[in-house]
Amino acid sequence: MAWTWRFEKADGTEVPPAVEPEEFTTQGDAESWIGEAWKELLSGGAEQVSLFEDGSKIYGPMSLRAD
Repeated sequence: MAWTWRFEKADGTEVPPAVEPEEFTTQGDAESWIGEAWKELLSGGAEQVSLFEDGSKIYGPMSLRAD
């Protein structure tokens, strides 16, 4: 199983991440990584993310803004 993130602007347009993620082997690893990298991702232009498992969307979009 591979867990991956999709990085988007607020309108859903995909953007390249400011921090290059790996493919994660567990959902927990992917979520821990986003918890550490979200500020840098946000400052790099990503405003929301979606989580995928082997190409299937699990959830998202989830805002990176702390409102």
